[in-house]
Amino acid sequence: MTWSTAIAPLRNRNFAWYFASRFVNTLGNMMATIALAFAVLDITDSPSALGQVLAAHTIPMIALLLYGGVIADRFPRTVVLQASNVASALSQGAIAALVLSGHAEIWMLVVLSVVHGAVSGVSFPAMSSVLPQLVERAELQPANALVSLTRNGMMVLGPTVGALLVVTVGSGWALAVDAATWLLAALLLLPVTIPPREADGAAPDTLAELREGWSFFWATPWLWTVVVGFGVLNAIHSGAWFTLGPAVADDTIGRQAWGYVLSAEAAGLLLTTVVLLRVRLERPLLLGMLGIAMIAPPMLLLGVSPHVVTLVTAAFLAGAGTEIFGMGWNLAMQENIEDRLLSRAYSYDALGSFVAMPVGQLAYGPLAEAFGFEPVLVASAIAYVAVVALVLCSRSVRDLPRAPSGDAASVTS
Repeated sequence: MTWSTAIAPLRNRNFAWYFASRFVNTLGNMMATIALAFAVLDITDSPSALGQVLAAHTIPMIALLLYGGVIADRFPRTVVLQASNVASALSQGAIAALVLSGHAEIWMLVVLSVVHGAVSGVSFPAMSSVLPQLVERAELQPANALVSLTRNGMMVLGPTVGALLVVTVGSGWALAVDAATWLLAALLLLPVTIPPREADGAAPDTLAELREGWSFFWATPWLWTVVVGFGVLNAIHSGAWFTLGPAVADDTIGRQAWGYVLSAEAAGLLLTTVVLLRVRLERPLLLGMLGIAMIAPPMLLLGVSPHVVTLVTAAFLAGAGTEIFGMGWNLAMQENIEDRLLSRAYSYDALGSFVAMPVGQLAYGPLAEAFGFEPVLVASAIAYVAVVALVLCSRSVRDLPRAPSGDAASVTS
């Protein structure tokens, strides 16, 4: 794959505006992640409270994912994204205002996180499935890589800038920037035009559409096997890394150093994205599952030896593995699922993958308080590798090939 081919999607007007929208939105999100974590810890100094705020976002998001899949398969996906971006700007702006004014309380952050999570649930399937409507199928890998390049580049900068804002002017300003980027992202989607779908003459039937999506999901072994595995993997990761991680860092390496660790993870994502702009990824799920196993070592080190250099190195490798999985999964979905079912497939994927995340977010704080950080993190790393191995026992996962480039279909509406 030449560099000219790698950047070819940017010559497409629709994709270029979508790319710009994702760019500004991602920078704000990367700062907001670390800012919200330390805003909660500033109020309560409790990892359990942080878990409650994170779960308040995750639970409504999960509850509305299937409905979001139906909406995205029924209405123009860019319109769904614009509406959700505006709603997210309002909810994040309210959180920022409360933090900046000094009036924020945990229950307020929980309520606003519920709103933001609900919006995320409705919009996630549309965001995941819009690319096949913006570029030719033959350009899906470079288009996915370019989107990942934007996300991962901002992940390198975002946590470090966010952590710097936290230790200088406070968490509220990073949250305010995030709110502004949601609004700007909505404006940048205005020039994107997608032809409307042809009406099939049938009246909309949400339950029938959900049943059709479920039938396809359950009839596709590689799809449900990976999703079931990630139901457990994401619960472990969200509890061990995102709930306990900031608390361990606060007591050991410090807040700014935790920003470096998160940025190193993003650097691994970024470098791997650049490689995947040129290298065709064969056996997407086999390589993807092997890559995602690299998340276990940083969890282990966080519990056993939380030192900056070793954590930064392990996080970099985890980021590389995560990007291999992300690319492999998107290609498997976008090349093997027809467009009219794609959003619903992504919604069942997200539901199964995210459903246990609140369990991890809520349980890991009390588990660490009861048994200690080190035993919980070590056990989590071992369990993570074991689940990856179980998923790879499925031949449908190991053997799924790439679609031949010559058979790629045109953009569908």
